[in-house]
Amino acid sequence: MIIKSLELENFRNYGTLSIDFDSGTNILYGDNAQGKTNILEAIFLSATTKSHKGSKDRDIINFDAQEAHIRTYVIKDGLENRVDMHLRKNKSKGIAINGQKIKKAADLLGLLNVVFFSPEDLSIIKNGPADRRRFVDLELCQLDSVYLHDLNNYNKIINQRNKLLKELYFNPELKDTLSIWDTQLVAFGSKVIERRSVFVDQLNEILYEIHLKLSGGKEKLKIVYEPDVLSDNFEKKLEISQEKDIKFKQTSIGPHRDDFSFMADDIDIRRFGSQGQQRTAALSLKLAELELVKKVTKDVPLLLLDDVLSELDSSRQNYLLNSIGDIQTIITCTGLEEFVNNRFEINKVFEVSNAVVRNIDRTLDHVQLQGH
Repeated sequence: MIIKSLELENFRNYGTLSIDFDSGTNILYGDNAQGKTNILEAIFLSATTKSHKGSKDRDIINFDAQEAHIRTYVIKDGLENRVDMHLRKNKSKGIAINGQKIKKAADLLGLLNVVFFSPEDLSIIKNGPADRRRFVDLELCQLDSVYLHDLNNYNKIINQRNKLLKELYFNPELKDTLSIWDTQLVAFGSKVIERRSVFVDQLNEILYEIHLKLSGGKEKLKIVYEPDVLSDNFEKKLEISQEKDIKFKQTSIGPHRDDFSFMADDIDIRRFGSQGQQRTAALSLKLAELELVKKVTKDVPLLLLDDVLSELDSSRQNYLLNSIGDIQTIITCTGLEEFVNNRFEINKVFEVSNAVVRNIDRTLDHVQLQGH
């Protein structure tokens, strides 16, 4: 599976853009705030229907326009597929595959699998629980359409239940209807909990060896799932917390409060690890994610590296670049010096300046890295 080309219209700072990618390694380089990351965001949207930043559609559309278009050409199993995405400021997005409109995001998932790695991911371990849940959810939603369905329903029910909890202040007689939402919350929430548990087990099988190598054999890393509640006592705990929920007008129990810890030789590096340990663990996590996608989908995902190399020291840079192998990769950076002496083959180089993308011959002296 590879992405062949991308066309944008009124997306972020782009009026129009058409770019053809190589099936190997593609570099987008230029100063900050020129539009490099916007290209990766458009690709991620084409794969998942969501922005990796969590941005709303209306915030992605060019300031002077009412709608934006993304057209992505993907080659999968030898066949070319076209994904059209129509973003509108005041309506939900429209999606079509090969000209046929789809009604559910699940119908798109699997056509283009993407692993996105940004500098923010290097802080995933020391950041708050929401970032760790987001990491798990973004990957699981790509890999498992049932999980996407269950999570979407769970989030809708949480919103409805919280809305009711606020209304109870003015209309206490509505309290009897709370049990309706509780039943559904437990049903979908239990499925979310169980799938997250399986995902962590799958990731740990791969993570152990990667981190052992990356740490020079010094650390054995394991992710520990810390569910806020277990499936078998979800209903009981929800019942116990009902008065508290009514008082504070929000749902205090459920997988929307889950967390994940990272144990290196029985030390919780989320709390006690150095920044170097945390960054190495984050890199191991992303590489394990990459391998898990390969294993589950029986296909090779697209790797997007957003200015992440400048945040890594040379040994971690080398490990990451050597791990890419035959994966189609699109890398953004502010300069090409990060690749010098990395014995790293570049197939296509693009200079990005003020939303203008220019293809540069990679054999030019200042781009040629082999034997530098």
